[in-house]
Amino acid sequence: MNRLFIGNLLALGLIVAVSHFAVAAKTEPTGDPAIVPAGAKIEMLWNEGEFTEGVAVAPDGKIYFSDIPRDSSNGRVLKFDPATGKTTVHAANSGKSNGLMFDRAGRLIACCGSNNGKRALCEVMPNGDMRVIVDKFEGKRFHSPNDLVIHSNGSIYFSDPRYIGPESMELDLMCVYRYDPNGSVERVTTDISKPNGVILSPDGRTLYVAETDNGTTNIVEGQTIVPKRMTLNAFPVRRDGSLGDKRVLVNFGKELGTDGMTVDTNGNIYAAVRSESRHGIIVYNPEGEEQAYIPTDELPTNCCFGRGDESQTLYMTVGTGLYRIKLNATGFHPATAPSS
Repeated sequence: MNRLFIGNLLALGLIVAVSHFAVAAKTEPTGDPAIVPAGAKIEMLWNEGEFTEGVAVAPDGKIYFSDIPRDSSNGRVLKFDPATGKTTVHAANSGKSNGLMFDRAGRLIACCGSNNGKRALCEVMPNGDMRVIVDKFEGKRFHSPNDLVIHSNGSIYFSDPRYIGPESMELDLMCVYRYDPNGSVERVTTDISKPNGVILSPDGRTLYVAETDNGTTNIVEGQTIVPKRMTLNAFPVRRDGSLGDKRVLVNFGKELGTDGMTVDTNGNIYAAVRSESRHGIIVYNPEGEEQAYIPTDELPTNCCFGRGDESQTLYMTVGTGLYRIKLNATGFHPATAPSS
């Protein structure tokens, strides 16, 4: 099938590919057998993207993820059906969607970035249209919303860094914000230089924030990048939704740190670590101690657990594709947890 024909299919929003469940990753996972069973293998489900991100599971168990072009085109949201193995286009024009998560009502919420994206927190409608929820803080446009997590009370914590895009930056800091169901937006961090992945602990009392500061706000060809702060952090969540003092769990030094994250029912953090020397999904306990390591052949961006019969299956966006691995741990979904 030639690329022109494939491109026409994409434009029409038709089926992109049928998974072939190829085994991926040359190195086997290691660590606590309560998390990683012996002989666990990563499966490649689909690998026809440009830069995949933001994997999320729907109430019906289907898997949604973003595909982000590196040029100024708009990007898309794709849907993988575990029952059929097919991947289809859900939103052909996603406004550069990145992080995704379903809320308690079953709405798909997206962080949409810069480089000709919507630069907003959006709802991905059932027909694939994008509805802007909020795109400003104190009258100024967000830089490039990147990742989100939804609290059981309906509040949405989302990160707003800038990695690429020629748009002017109107806000003074790159921060994590909280969007409340009443429509208000609050800045909740000022001491993270460039936030990326965010996830909540199962009890909703700790927000984990990846600080992934690569030292630039617009990557261009030939540019020398000098990474700055690369850390994984924990913040206590106060009763009013604000955050307490930062605690650094992991310092990755000068290598790329954590991108997206998820958690299991025991509170372990599954971090998509992009360090060149040792990348993959690294599992940390709440104190930042490594519990397991799932190597990936390419750099990972995000991960989430399935639902129902797949509650022990970890889905991962890696490089240009979607992958999964069967684990012994059970995933936790903050948005649909009992409200605390």
